[in-house]
Amino acid sequence: MTTTAFIFPGQGGQFPGQGKSWVESSAAVRELFRLADEVTQRPVSRLCLEGPAEELSLTVNLQPAVLAVSLAAALLHLEAGLLPSYAAGHSLGEFGALCLAGVLTEAEAFALVAKRAALMQKAAMQNPGVMAAVFNLSDEALDGACELARAEGVVVMANFNTPAQTVISGTARAVAAAVRHVQALGGRAVSLPVSGAFHSPLMGECSAIFADELGETDFKPPKFPVVPNVLGTPVTDPDELKSLLSEQMTSPVYWLKSVRTLESLGVDSWAECWPRPYLGSMVKKCLDPARPAPVACPPQ
Repeated sequence: MTTTAFIFPGQGGQFPGQGKSWVESSAAVRELFRLADEVTQRPVSRLCLEGPAEELSLTVNLQPAVLAVSLAAALLHLEAGLLPSYAAGHSLGEFGALCLAGVLTEAEAFALVAKRAALMQKAAMQNPGVMAAVFNLSDEALDGACELARAEGVVVMANFNTPAQTVISGTARAVAAAVRHVQALGGRAVSLPVSGAFHSPLMGECSAIFADELGETDFKPPKFPVVPNVLGTPVTDPDELKSLLSEQMTSPVYWLKSVRTLESLGVDSWAECWPRPYLGSMVKKCLDPARPAPVACPPQ
């Protein structure tokens, strides 16, 4: 019997035209996009289908857009007969996982993500920051590089994505200093096209505000376990899921741990909730190569 985990991406894989073929062929997807427009009061449908890329990529637009497309993908996976045993999402993707599990309704998820996106964009303007992906350096060595760089400002390890990739986040000066130390140690770093220092202390104020927003939403018990970014282990208590969702904004994303935990629980099939391979490439790098498992996107 196949054990499937549905996985939802965060920001980074967006492109104009995302979900276009699904909107054209599915009334259910069209209704989902209409709901996204109505609840968020933003042109989610137009930006997904037409762009432009610059406007789509603004955090305040991008987060609801990614949620709409990933929920559409999940719907198509379900229509194709896939059944989730677990769900997990990378950063923003956690909202899609919670929605699939019945913790949040689609309307509640869109409303919360719209508020989260506005708060994070405001925080990025008030406390400017950057992120960089670091390759081929141990976590211990990278932690040392960040410690040395903190003389220049805030910098932390933000996303533990694969065995060979960890993302750092913080002020521009501190991240640049950390990158210099990384290069001196033989590692490689690539700047990420994001608008702020997400999953860092620079998001502290908006995390506290968002916690109040979450307090007004009723979280239901999940139909199956969800793996939150903050822990990397399954959770079924709705109050804990709510608490972790606000903590996530300043906490690291333990994606590598999440994937390996799911693998240890018997997951042998991965349903990527996106139109083209994106998050799945990271999943494959986290899995035991002796036990390869398929990672599938919905059909176009």
